[in-house]
Amino acid sequence: MAEEQPRVRKKIGCQQVLLKDSSVFSIQWMVLPATYIDTITPSHLLDRYLNHVRLFTFSLIRPFQMENQVEFRLLGTRISLISFTGPAAHASDRSQALSLSISGGVLVQKENCHRGELTFITKQIGNGLKVILQLSDFCPMLLGSESPSRLRKLLYRLTQAYIHKIVTVQFLARLYSDLEGVNLRVRVVKVKLREGEDT
Repeated sequence: MAEEQPRVRKKIGCQQVLLKDSSVFSIQWMVLPATYIDTITPSHLLDRYLNHVRLFTFSLIRPFQMENQVEFRLLGTRISLISFTGPAAHASDRSQALSLSISGGVLVQKENCHRGELTFITKQIGNGLKVILQLSDFCPMLLGSESPSRLRKLLYRLTQAYIHKIVTVQFLARLYSDLEGVNLRVRVVKVKLREGEDT
C-alpha cells in the first residue's frame, strides 16, 4: 500500500472587492518555505497556472500562450474569454513579478478592454517565499458599466468572482501540495488591502 501523505493545514489570504469605479481587485496569496526562493519564479507560476486552468475546467477553458499574447479560449474554438498581452517582468530587491495586461475577450467590457492586469508575484519575507496572484482594474462584462445594478453585482458575485476565487485558491493549494508532497487542508483568510464592496 502507498504511504499516506501527511496532512498539513495552511492559510491562504484572499480579498475580492469592487472598487468605487466598479473595477475588480482580487488577490490571493500563500507562503512557501524559504527553500523555494531560488526555484519558484513568477514565470514558473504562470506556466503552472495556465496548465491548472485547463485541468481544473476539464479543458472547457483552454489557455493559449503565443508570442507576447495569452488567451483563455472556450473549448476548441477561437472564442477568447479573456485576452492578454505580455507577460512583462518587473523586479526589486526582494520581489519579482510577471504581469499580463488585459486586451479583450467576451468576459471584458468592450469600452474597458485595454484596462486591468493579472500579475504573478514572488516576494521574499522573513519566514519564506510569499506567492501572490493579483487581478487589478478588471472591468467584467457582467457588471455592464461603472454603475452596475444590484442584480448585475449579484450575478457577477455568484459566477465569475466565485469561479476566479476557487480556481486561484485551488491553484495555490495544489502548488504547495505538489512541492511539499503533503495532503493540504486549506483555510481561506480574509485580508483587507483595498477599500471596496466585497464580492
